[in-house]
Amino acid sequence: MQVVLVQEAASLDPTENRERIDALVPDGADLVVLPEAFARDFGDPGSDVALYAESVDGPFATEVERVAKARGTTVVAGMFEETDATPYNTVVVRGGVHADYRKIHLYDSFGYRESDVLAAGDISPLTFDLDGLEVGLMTCYDLRFPELSRLLVDAGAEVLLVPAAWVAGSRKVDHWRTLLRARAIENTVYVVGVGQPGPRYTGHSMVVGPLGDVLVEGGTEPGTFRADIDAAAVAEARRTNPSLANRRL
Repeated sequence: MQVVLVQEAASLDPTENRERIDALVPDGADLVVLPEAFARDFGDPGSDVALYAESVDGPFATEVERVAKARGTTVVAGMFEETDATPYNTVVVRGGVHADYRKIHLYDSFGYRESDVLAAGDISPLTFDLDGLEVGLMTCYDLRFPELSRLLVDAGAEVLLVPAAWVAGSRKVDHWRTLLRARAIENTVYVVGVGQPGPRYTGHSMVVGPLGDVLVEGGTEPGTFRADIDAAAVAEARRTNPSLANRRL
């Protein structure tokens, strides 16, 4: 399975972001992953993102689906989901798969308070089958909580997708890279982290193999990166390092 990582910045204009999807999703990929909050960036800390929230069958998700089907692929992208109350930070999956993941761990850290403007999703791991591989979803700050990745792996995940808007700052690139590799190594899975670029965010989108090898990595600039994911590599990693089978807790 070939995955494409689209490390592009979201603007504060939902129409502009929506109209860029067609140009950003390439032909020839099985899976294309865009960052968290691609429908509209967060804006200044504390901004009322409810003003820009949409339903999961609204204009943004509809365009994601249209482009995915036109390219014969599956596209993953982040948005703010409208509700009757506080909106969710949601990742939509459209094309060969139809799914919606609502971010569980809100970014109340490093001076930010995401829970002031967004609601946390239910604690329910979301996986889906794509080309014979089981794929699990997390969003950004979820990466710091190994319990969620383990729940996804126990649900069968062989690949973890992490769309993100990982805020730049001291140690942040190191944390991002370390945590992506840790989640891959401890679970013997592929981890695909796709972030928005600098200067506001860290970039460094990357794919990590199930033994911790970095297969592709971007820098801080916008870019598109490709990697191949192979179920046989997961099986081989689990024979080499059977840590999941050896668990006692």
